[in-house]
Amino acid sequence: MPRTPGIRVRHARSCRSGGGGRCNCSPSYEASVYSPRDNRKIRKTFKVASEARSWRAHAKRAIDHGELRAGTSRTLRDAAEAWMESAERGEVRNRSGAPYKPSALRGYEQALRLRVLPEIGPKRLSAITTSDLQQLVDRWQAQGLPASTIRNTIKPLQAIYRRAKAREGLPVNPTRDLELPAPRPKEVEIVSPDQAAELLAAAPEQDRAMWATALYAGLRYGELRALRWENVDLATGTIRVVESWDAKAGSIDPKTRTSRRTVPVPAALRECLLDHKLATGRECADLVFGATVSRPLAANVVYRRADKAWKAAGLSGRLRLHQARHTYASFMIAAGVNAKALASYMGHSSIKVTFDLYGHLMPGSEAEAADLLDAFLERADTAARVAALASG
Repeated sequence: MPRTPGIRVRHARSCRSGGGGRCNCSPSYEASVYSPRDNRKIRKTFKVASEARSWRAHAKRAIDHGELRAGTSRTLRDAAEAWMESAERGEVRNRSGAPYKPSALRGYEQALRLRVLPEIGPKRLSAITTSDLQQLVDRWQAQGLPASTIRNTIKPLQAIYRRAKAREGLPVNPTRDLELPAPRPKEVEIVSPDQAAELLAAAPEQDRAMWATALYAGLRYGELRALRWENVDLATGTIRVVESWDAKAGSIDPKTRTSRRTVPVPAALRECLLDHKLATGRECADLVFGATVSRPLAANVVYRRADKAWKAAGLSGRLRLHQARHTYASFMIAAGVNAKALASYMGHSSIKVTFDLYGHLMPGSEAEAADLLDAFLERADTAARVAALASG
C-alpha cells in the first residue's frame, strides 16, 4: 500500500514485514493530525485504511474550525469536581441558560459520589467510551435500580461531557448515544372533592390555610414555604408565584421560568386565607405560612400535626402536599379548565408535562369522542341544508 501522509500502518510483532518480508498479519491503521493549539498530535487507530483517511480529513477540518482539541490526562473525578464548583458559583448553567437549582446540584453530587465515581472516577475523561457507560447502565438495570434513578445518575455525566465538548474540544461525548431505560409513568395520587373538604375541615387551624392553598391553588411545597403576603391579592383573587424555598439555600427562584405565574384564588380559598391573615396579623413582607415571619415551616412538622388531627377526627385518609397539588389539577380538569391554562397555573415547563401527568384524568373516552364528532357532523349537515334552502 502506498504511504499516505498522516496514516501509519501498524503490523503485529510477529509479522514477516518486520524483517523485510511479505505481510502475513491483519494490520491496523493509525491516523494522526497535528493540533497547533495544543502543540501535540491527535491519534486514532482503525482496522480499515479508508476509515483512517476519512477520520483524518474530518479531524483536520474540525481543528481548523476550533471544534477538536487533543485529549487531556484529566480524570473524570477531577472534571466532576471542577464542574460542580463552577456550577455552584453559577458559571455553569443548565440547557435553558439558568443557574442550576441547589437541589439539582445536591442530586448530581450524590449520584456522582455514590454510583459513578467509585466505578469510573479514576479513568481519563477522554478515554471513557459509550460502551463503558452502557455497561454501567446495564449493570444498574440488572441490579434493579429504577429507570428514573438510572437516568438521574447519568444526568450529571451528560452535563459534564456537554461542557467538555463545547468548551475544551473533547472529540466525543460518550453519553450521547446511550440506551437508557424509559421510566414508567407514575399514577398520580389524588383525593375527591368530598375527601379534600373533610381533611381540610379537620386539619390543624394553624396549617389549614396552607393545605387549602395546596388543594385549591396547586402551589409546590417550596412555593408554599416562600409565599409572602405581598404576593397574595385577596381583593382581585390572585396569588403571584415569584419565589421558592430550598432547604439549604433558602430563598431561590421558582423551579423553571414558567413557574413564575399568577394563580386564580377561588372563593373557598379566599375565605380561608383571609381568616389566616386576621389570625396571624402578619405584614406584607412576612411569610404567609412560616413558623415565624421569616422562617418557613418544615414538611415533617406540618405532616405530624395533620396526621394527629386526622386520626383524632376518625379519618382514615392521609394527604401530602404533592398529592394536594395533583388533586388541584384534577379539580381544574373536572371543572373544564383547558390543558393550556392548566399548564400555566401549574407552572409546568410545557403542556406536554401536563398531558403526561394528567392526560388520563382528562375527558376523552372513545364513546365521548364519537358523540362529540357526531354532534359536530350533525351541526355541519344542518348548516349546509339551511344554506341550500336559502339559496334555492
